[in-house]
Amino acid sequence: MNILILRNDKIGDFITALPTCYILKQHLPDCRITVLICPINQSIAEACDFIDDVIVDTGQSTTQLAKTLKQHQFDLSFTLFSNTRVAVAQWLARIPKRIAPATKIAQVFYNQRVIQRRSQVKMAEFEYNMALIQSIFHDINTDYRQPLLQLKPNIREQDKKIIAFHPGFGGSSDANLTVDEYIELSKSIEDNPNIQIIFTFGPGDDNFLKAFEKNKGSLEAQTFVSKGSVADFAALIASFSLFISTSTGTFHLASAVGTPTMTFFADSLFASSKRWKGIGDESLQHNYMLPQDIKARHAMFKTVKNDLKELAKNLTT
Repeated sequence: MNILILRNDKIGDFITALPTCYILKQHLPDCRITVLICPINQSIAEACDFIDDVIVDTGQSTTQLAKTLKQHQFDLSFTLFSNTRVAVAQWLARIPKRIAPATKIAQVFYNQRVIQRRSQVKMAEFEYNMALIQSIFHDINTDYRQPLLQLKPNIREQDKKIIAFHPGFGGSSDANLTVDEYIELSKSIEDNPNIQIIFTFGPGDDNFLKAFEKNKGSLEAQTFVSKGSVADFAALIASFSLFISTSTGTFHLASAVGTPTMTFFADSLFASSKRWKGIGDESLQHNYMLPQDIKARHAMFKTVKNDLKELAKNLTT
């Protein structure tokens, strides 16, 4: 069976699709799983042993995309995130069975629609994705290995535990600490002789990097600016003992590779950890909802600082 799974949006969104790909491959070992993704996620998809083929969505026209899909001769498709362009392309490609959530005008181009109402956040995003598969394969086992994304860490074993801070977010988060707050957090653990502090930055994080360099003062911390692929950065994150960031794609990478996280979410149901928690072991995820009220935010920050000190202590004892 030749199956297409579509999730052609941002890094974190695609990470939420990985459990779906994995359980489907386990359920149908002889099937061929192809993913349609945006270019930035190509290296991650190619690193997954449960994904057989990758189609990169470069923004080509609907007819061009349909031609590419038709050449693969898919038996069925699961569209985890839909828009009119990908819906029409699948219809033009004459994929026999096309499954998608029953949302937006685009749903008319699918011949099997599943009512999910994701805005109610009755489960996490990755669980909604798996539920779409369950609508067809009712007896599928939704358990998946941990960590799901198994990459070889690209930093050799060393005496010190690495705690990484990632202030940037590429515009994909609804809440974040300031660069100064990240610096203050890091300074609260810099006296621990068994901890190495690293600040990481990705493409588009130039302003965060400049602010960090300007305001870090006497903080002794290494700086890493990601210039390789997303898979390369994920392998670096797999080397860390703790990854601290907002709820952006890097958080989802950290959870997928099994790195413990401290993560900041907006204080709303739509952007909450209930919806966007990582696909990794929940016991390794330390999630915080950042309140809009200034006094409540200060109290939350104090809690985060105390929790970080305790986590750093536990890492080195």
